[in-house]
Amino acid sequence: MTEVPENEKRCGYVAIVGAPNAGKSTLTNALVGTKVSIVSPKVQTTRFRVLGILMAGPAQVILVDTPGIFQPKRRLDRAMVAAAWMGADDAEVICLVIDSNRGIDDDTRAIIDKLKKAGRQAILVLNKVDAVKKEKLLKLTAELHEEGIFSDVFMISALKGSGLEELNKVLVERMPLGPWMYPEDEVSDLPQRMLAAEITREKAFIQLHEELPYALTVETEKWEEREDGSARIDQVIYVQRDGQKAIVVGKAGHQIKAIGAAAREELEALLERRVHLFLHVKVREDWQEKRGHYNEMGLDFDV
Repeated sequence: MTEVPENEKRCGYVAIVGAPNAGKSTLTNALVGTKVSIVSPKVQTTRFRVLGILMAGPAQVILVDTPGIFQPKRRLDRAMVAAAWMGADDAEVICLVIDSNRGIDDDTRAIIDKLKKAGRQAILVLNKVDAVKKEKLLKLTAELHEEGIFSDVFMISALKGSGLEELNKVLVERMPLGPWMYPEDEVSDLPQRMLAAEITREKAFIQLHEELPYALTVETEKWEEREDGSARIDQVIYVQRDGQKAIVVGKAGHQIKAIGAAAREELEALLERRVHLFLHVKVREDWQEKRGHYNEMGLDFDV
């Protein structure tokens, strides 16, 4: 990378907000160019703010991938939504990601109304446009334009990486002059132990067709560097009931083996070395009420 003079450097925060499953994490990963946030078809996969660091010319764009904003019903919900709005409050730029096929649902309407009330402008990112007919897309764009809060509109497919070049360019232009906050070779602020736990949680979500997103969490208990350059990682998958443990383990351990194999493959690709991954499943009925767990995720337990 060409050396950038200090007086030409730009740096700022961009909050990626939207309803659950709009494609925020996929967009963050695509802009950064590598995986920094987990993705699954289940809603509310992202539970806390994850920073993805995009380097582009003179600019360091710090992307804040936030949990999906929805109507909270329990403590974890409230903490996730609060984290999402905190990410938006602190950012120089807000990108509202909308699933083009889903359009303006109740969650998206609530986000738009709150942005209006706060007097915030946003960049509109219509995602998954490849799956929507042109007429429907034009109608949706016109409806959203009438809201009066969008400075720019981008039509993209985060999954396929299309339409991102112009969005990238505008984000760089919107960054204020200032020193970079992270080394230029960093792509995220997420510690390796947490990223490893998140990857295993993603694979569990994908493997398990039963509805267990809120009943399951993953913690990295031990990380041992070995002399041959490999790493031994011990993780615990916590569920709330014995019946859920049986689902995660599966018949003859089939399910837990599949989760472990998928997580290990991705971890080895990310870490570029051999990984020995050991998974254990434990029942902890009240993990959603443990203050320490929220502290570890950077969530506010008392919100």
